[in-house]
Amino acid sequence: EDTRVTKKLLDKYGITKSTMSYHAQSKLSKTDKIFELLEEGKNLALVSDAGTPGISDPGAMLVSQIKERFND
Repeated sequence: EDTRVTKKLLDKYGITKSTMSYHAQSKLSKTDKIFELLEEGKNLALVSDAGTPGISDPGAMLVSQIKERFND
């Protein structure tokens, strides 16, 4: 969600990876980019900074879409 919050966590553990925000108002192009990265074999992490991670936040819809697309 908020890459500034995620960056604090990554910095604490010395992780230097790029981040991309994803929230309820994310455009289809962001979902397409995520699918593209997964199809390239990239490892991605979904980080939630509020709510019940992956259930009551926008990540739930993203995870559902990924499951549908890659489990067929």
